[in-house]
Amino acid sequence: MGENTQPREAIVLAPGEGRSYPMGRIRALFKADGDETARGYSISEWWLEPHTKGPGAHAHEEDDVFYVLEGTMSVLVGDRWVDAARGSFVLLPGGTTHDFENRTSERAGVLNFSTPGDFEKHMPAIADWFEKNPPQDA
Repeated sequence: MGENTQPREAIVLAPGEGRSYPMGRIRALFKADGDETARGYSISEWWLEPHTKGPGAHAHEEDDVFYVLEGTMSVLVGDRWVDAARGSFVLLPGGTTHDFENRTSERAGVLNFSTPGDFEKHMPAIADWFEKNPPQDA
């Protein structure tokens, strides 16, 4: 290890474990972020109840990767929507306008990788925003 590198602990989580951010019909569950990944990446699950819109179209510097765990997640990629079924993979390079929503009658979830990491520091403000602006119907 380099001089300024702190040893990191292994993380083992059972299904459903992690730091939870409930936001009405949306729930984020963080598995690893920030210090746990030496700021390299952030890993979280995002679960949307049936017919639930996501955060709205946005872009940021970080790359976003989505892997659909369950259901079908509709993902905005630039200016087009893609229906991503279970097992689908979507890579959104930093700066790409994107959004996600569940347009189906079954719950949908994605595993999200954000790189570089440290995304979780934004979650208190995001959860607060969703408290004031509950997710709409998709």
